[in-house]
Amino acid sequence: MELQTLTYLVVGASFALYIGIAIWARAGSTSEFYVAGGGVHPITNGMATAADWMSAASFISMAGLIANMGYGGSLFLMGWTGGYVILAMWLAPYLRKFGKFTVPQFIGDRYYSKSASTVAVICLLTASITYVIGQMTGVGVAFSRFLGVSNETGIYLGMAIVFAYAVFGGMKGITYTQVAQYVVLIAAYTIPAIFISLNLTGNVLPQLGLGGSLVGTDATLLERLNQIVVDLGFAEYTTSLPGSRLNMFVYTVSLMIGTAGLPHVIIRFFTVPKVSDARYSAGWALVFIAILYTTAPAVAAMAKYNLHQTVNTAVATGGDLHAPESSLVYDERPAWMQRWEKTGLLKWEDKNGDGRIQYYNDATKNAEAAGKAEQAGWKGNELTVNADIMVMANPEIALLPNWVIALVAAGGVAAALSTAAGLLLAISSAVSHDLIKNVIKPDISEKGELMAGKLSMVGAIVLAGYLGLNPPGFAAGTVALAFGIAASSLFPAIMMGIFSKKMNKEGAMAGMLSGLFVTLFYVFAHKGLFFIKGTEFVDLIGGPNSFFGITPEAFGAIGALVNFAVAYVVDKVTKEPPEHIQHLVESVRIPRGSKAVDGAH
Repeated sequence: MELQTLTYLVVGASFALYIGIAIWARAGSTSEFYVAGGGVHPITNGMATAADWMSAASFISMAGLIANMGYGGSLFLMGWTGGYVILAMWLAPYLRKFGKFTVPQFIGDRYYSKSASTVAVICLLTASITYVIGQMTGVGVAFSRFLGVSNETGIYLGMAIVFAYAVFGGMKGITYTQVAQYVVLIAAYTIPAIFISLNLTGNVLPQLGLGGSLVGTDATLLERLNQIVVDLGFAEYTTSLPGSRLNMFVYTVSLMIGTAGLPHVIIRFFTVPKVSDARYSAGWALVFIAILYTTAPAVAAMAKYNLHQTVNTAVATGGDLHAPESSLVYDERPAWMQRWEKTGLLKWEDKNGDGRIQYYNDATKNAEAAGKAEQAGWKGNELTVNADIMVMANPEIALLPNWVIALVAAGGVAAALSTAAGLLLAISSAVSHDLIKNVIKPDISEKGELMAGKLSMVGAIVLAGYLGLNPPGFAAGTVALAFGIAASSLFPAIMMGIFSKKMNKEGAMAGMLSGLFVTLFYVFAHKGLFFIKGTEFVDLIGGPNSFFGITPEAFGAIGALVNFAVAYVVDKVTKEPPEHIQHLVESVRIPRGSKAVDGAH
């Protein structure tokens, strides 16, 4: 069957499945809308949590980033996985025992202040809206490539699908839909990886294929890849670092604590019946997540190797990579390159007029590689490959069957939609439950609150779609920025709320606002969004990465330190929490028993 037709059928069938589940599991009460009634089985919740957490960034971007960065890309693996362990061990059980619907409600009650809850809502909305931009952009990319529609049409379709199962189903519908989405995305990720691992190394498990020998040679995949990239002027794949070691460390910490502070993930642990279920649920989620995360390094390395093998015909034979005849003739490029050129994510420019594709690092400090490129008559790198296409295009590069390519399309869309739905519910809950119910109109009926929640969800979908269609200037770093915002604002407040009975409301609010402000200022200064009399903010802070060489994507960890420090200082000069709050904090940490989640206790 033709690829385009098969893709329509596979993606369309997945959409029908999601909508059917939403109709079956539609929410009939506020408890079902916010936390699925608190009765989700730990394994089911673990699978839904994995889908909620593994966004388009994990499915589409992570392996591409590792492919481009090499060893340095491991910071995403360590950061996101380590953050989940922090969340599972230090936060989830205690938040579940507290028995609230949302993170702002926990902060409002723990810090005995509606103002604290409102500040938490501001931080939550800032992080979630920033994050959802990336998800809607991912939806647009996946649709535009695989369904042959424009990016704008793809986003509209994504909005419609999320509307169909999120607005009516709430957390209950989203939970069971995410279980289906996890099955789709994990199959779409691992099946092509198994095919490619078998083709290249003869190993059925990609994890083993990463360290295995290439078929018909004595060289391992990584050894051969190192040789190729170094010869072409790139940094050695297995040792390259993104900037300084300090920046890599801070970046990893920022991703870790940002993951632990993401509200749409935290809220999932309110959906299980007991505290022990929250722990089991966290464990199962880690198992489901590990399947993708242990496969990603293999996918990255194999995609990098396959790309070089396609562009440079001497890769497989071990010949001279700079020989004129080793470069691919542009007019003879494979069909997958032609398809991806239409998206603008793959571009070619014939700089030396030879009609061939030269793909190398033209800014290399490797004198030998630069000399060989000059002798070969190369005038600069001619191929631009967006990192986001590496996973999506990998099955096409490896010439896998059409049904595998169609499955990858469905997986990419599932990854983006599953996280978008979780984020939109977190936004909706913050508005309807934490602002309207707890602050603006406490006497609202359950029916009225449920309607407010659904209307808030509609508003959130419209806003997310608008921002996906008209991304702000900082859209390129939205995912990292979202993690930085969560790390610098919500994570410290939650940690101190659980483990410090002396932390008061003044300290928590001052910490959240200062951490959020410092992080946003540093990021926006680098993005050139603000000016003072023609002077960019980045000049005012001393130039790019002026704070010890730390990049804006990594600055969330510094914002968190500011949060902790400001909260500590303010706490010391203001009144300590009431006695009953201190007893509450102590009782939450007792690992026995739990009330049913009803949002009232």
